[in-house]
Amino acid sequence: MQTSTFKSLFNINKPVIGMIHLLSLPGTPGNDKSVDQIIDTACREAERYHSAGVDAVMIENMHDRPYLKRTVGPEIVSAMSVIAKEVKRVSGLPCGVQVLAGANLAALAVANAANLEFVRVEGFVFAHVADEGLIESDAGALLRYRKQIHAEKILIFTDIKKKHSAHAISADVSPAETARAAEFFLSDGVIITGSATGKATDLKDVKDVHAAVGIPVLIGSGITASNVETYLPWSDALIVGSHFKKDGAWVNPVDYDRVVRFMEIINNWRNKNE
Repeated sequence: MQTSTFKSLFNINKPVIGMIHLLSLPGTPGNDKSVDQIIDTACREAERYHSAGVDAVMIENMHDRPYLKRTVGPEIVSAMSVIAKEVKRVSGLPCGVQVLAGANLAALAVANAANLEFVRVEGFVFAHVADEGLIESDAGALLRYRKQIHAEKILIFTDIKKKHSAHAISADVSPAETARAAEFFLSDGVIITGSATGKATDLKDVKDVHAAVGIPVLIGSGITASNVETYLPWSDALIVGSHFKKDGAWVNPVDYDRVVRFMEIINNWRNKNE
């Protein structure tokens, strides 16, 4: 069921999801912009992505450093909901959301309010130690919440062995076994990353996970124009942030020309492999 829903949502081979890192939101240490200004910036990036040919977009409160663990305030949920609604409107693309750090219930609430199609969540199965502290699994609570708010149409893509985290407490559980556990707990797709934002994902881990599960496998960090063709055969979708920004740094604005060049590579690959 998950794979067929995934295919009908994106309706294209190897969809590319472009990241929109929202400016610091109200109440966070770095905030110096109004919600209207944050919306304007996010919508400009959404329009660039659409014009450059990406297949979907996702918003994330990456500038809200330092992050809270699991729970964010109502000011974050409300701001992200109205921003997401506008990004969805101007882009016309499938749209998702992640709320840091590990605020998975909040992400579902935002997605449901803004009529988004997917969320990215962390800490779905097993536990890890993140920058924010110990993150324990929440698959049971999260899927029950999705049911309670009648949001079953929203796909839940789940990070495994997440970046910016220590995995010593689950060191005896391989990425492939972690992915199998996520599939068993009804994840709609698993996300594999490198050790940090912008860091390449281990190709062996990608191949192992791809062979281990029957749900979509997404790569969530480190994809660039120079390495993307190496990963395409072993993944079902790509989440790209840093590489699409000016000078390849996630803190910078979206660089339209970088996105166009990347999508040319993707479309050439699609033409050769379809």
